[in-house]
Amino acid sequence: MKKGVKISLIVIAVILAILAGFVWFLRPKKSIPEVSTGTLERYPDFESEYIAKRNVSIWLPDNYSNGDSCIVIYMHDGQMLFDADATWNHKEWSVDEVLGQMTAAGELPPCIVVAIDNTKDRLDEYFPQKVSEFVPEEVRAKNNMEPQGDAYLRFVVHELKPFVDAHYRTYTDQKHTFIAGSSMGGLISLYALCEYPEVFSGAVCMSSHLSMAYLPMGKQNEAWAEGFQKYLMDRLPSQEGHRVYMDHGTKLLDADYGPYQACVDSIFQAKGWDDNHYLSLVYEGHTHDEICWGLRLKPSLEFVVPHLSKVGF
Repeated sequence: MKKGVKISLIVIAVILAILAGFVWFLRPKKSIPEVSTGTLERYPDFESEYIAKRNVSIWLPDNYSNGDSCIVIYMHDGQMLFDADATWNHKEWSVDEVLGQMTAAGELPPCIVVAIDNTKDRLDEYFPQKVSEFVPEEVRAKNNMEPQGDAYLRFVVHELKPFVDAHYRTYTDQKHTFIAGSSMGGLISLYALCEYPEVFSGAVCMSSHLSMAYLPMGKQNEAWAEGFQKYLMDRLPSQEGHRVYMDHGTKLLDADYGPYQACVDSIFQAKGWDDNHYLSLVYEGHTHDEICWGLRLKPSLEFVVPHLSKVGF
């Protein structure tokens, strides 16, 4: 073998070894998350007639078996909520720690979290589908996405919620049912409140992707962002019986959200939502990741959950 060819093969081998190590580092250390407080019950490949099957996890607080009925929070991107060793980026929301501490301190009523894993269709499933009614036809024609937001919410409302209510000790009414997510999960959470105001009383929408940037819709994201604003102006329900928490940081992707959030804030105000029912915050220095969202989980629940609020619905 010629010396030059031998050296090239060695270089290629080294590069491949480095890439293999990088991929190994990024992979989750384990596939099933563990929790430090409460217990986590897993339902692999939960079936649906509306969308593809996916894993669902149910977090139960400590002393669940001896306690009263629980409020329920449905959360998107479920695999990112509990255990950094089981996530692709080694970051987590620390939902079990935050809710466990709040419950133990009497700051939160008994609470069940329904963690819904995302899939390869995450962008389509979390996209607020009826927004397409509020963008021009020529813009819709250039959209490369296949929105499934309505089907995803039918799964949550008509399949998953009845299962949870039948198998766990829950308050089944609207007042005790909440939905939460971040980024695209923030969009679908607000959309859920608009589409099913009789099911959800509160929505936590962190770092909501209001800019619609970087989605597979070409250069038409501004038209879709404006379409979402028009949708809210038309479909946002009354504040009575509802609370919405929204926020964003100031770094990386979150740095783009300010002007769009300001437009959404003005829509809530125009629709008659007051400070007791709608809260929008900016967190200086926070970025677009699970660690920051976990830090904001407690203040978001302190606002959204009626038990914690100074003013009733």
